[in-house]
Amino acid sequence: MPLRLEPSFRERLASSDRAFIGMWACSGSALVTEVAAGSGLDWLLIDMEHSANTLETVLLQLQVVAAYPIAPVVRVPSNDTVAIKQVLDLGAQNLIVPMVSSADEARSAVAATRYPPEGVRGVGSALARSARWNRVDRYLQESAQHTSLTVQIETTAGVDAAVEIATVDGVDAVFVGPSDLSASMGLLGQQTHPDVVAAVEQVFTAVRAAGKPVGVNAFDPAAADAYVAAGADFVAVGADVALLARASEALAARFITTDGPARASY
Repeated sequence: MPLRLEPSFRERLASSDRAFIGMWACSGSALVTEVAAGSGLDWLLIDMEHSANTLETVLLQLQVVAAYPIAPVVRVPSNDTVAIKQVLDLGAQNLIVPMVSSADEARSAVAATRYPPEGVRGVGSALARSARWNRVDRYLQESAQHTSLTVQIETTAGVDAAVEIATVDGVDAVFVGPSDLSASMGLLGQQTHPDVVAAVEQVFTAVRAAGKPVGVNAFDPAAADAYVAAGADFVAVGADVALLARASEALAARFITTDGPARASY
């Protein structure tokens, strides 16, 4: 019996009447990712750019997340044809490609997700989880329907080219990265600087005018709220490793003091 794949990130965004709220999975642990997958959040970004995730750990995470309604999105390490092919063949349906600063770079990302003649993706569906080893009917002919591509704008050049990037056929959404964008603007580490926020909102305006969904990374709750109010269609509001870091620091601050009462001696 032919198998059906899950709705893509593109389809889920289109059917939502509110901003999609998600978080990052950076630990490389399938167990931690499964904990996050059952959280009730809308989407989960499995990151390969700034984490220890490998093809094997991404595969394990895709398998555990499949038991939950959350939408998994994999960020590949770079806009590289081979990397994109490998992650797609693992069964990832939803990709984020980082550091896209021009329409040509966006077209390159699209081509990497499409089989010839529309693109350059290598054909290995009989060997790959993507087509469930040829158990998904007409996967080769209809793979573009199963795949959602989000490109990430993270530079001033990308901000200036946002309209051209968003209108590339095959780009389903645009995700803004204020961390690298702030660095590109000479404001390293100042993601909520008014000039950075203005640049993010400039991308929002351009992308939404092109009729595409736009999202942003915002770990500061106030910034996340403001971006939702400004029209963000999806927001990443935290990360597994950041949550663990801050929570463990809070435990240390609560229970370890230099001026508190000493432990009783016996």
